[in-house]
Amino acid sequence: MPDLPPKLLDLIETLETLPDRADRIQMLIDLAERFEGVPERIAVRPYPEENRVKGCESEAFVWAEPRDDGTVKLWYAVENPQGVSAQSLAVILDRALSGSPPREIARVPSDVVYRIFGRELSMGKSMGLMGMIGQTRVAARKALAGR
Repeated sequence: MPDLPPKLLDLIETLETLPDRADRIQMLIDLAERFEGVPERIAVRPYPEENRVKGCESEAFVWAEPRDDGTVKLWYAVENPQGVSAQSLAVILDRALSGSPPREIARVPSDVVYRIFGRELSMGKSMGLMGMIGQTRVAARKALAGR
């Protein structure tokens, strides 16, 4: 796997050290419980289609807010309250990638989803989560272009 941003790699390695799949699932659920949606100063409902994650059953949306230092702050909305995996991934991506330059975010491969969640995901869920990473890359590139 290509070079991952250090915070993302650390988080993934922590998940991979958990010996039991149930422990990994519980950690991901715990992360999802920390999910906070996008603030109104960034976006209000109905959210713009250009920010929608295509193919995500949880109706996720992504924004990258440029910062003065050349990094971005990532924001997510997950409209389906049962979208625990999408909420968990949003927390992970925010914690691991916010504060990074857009070029670094744009290099994160979509298939990192399998290292985070394992390969037991349904095809629909894995496609939606990979779509979140793809949309995060798009948002980061837009933020870079907007500077």
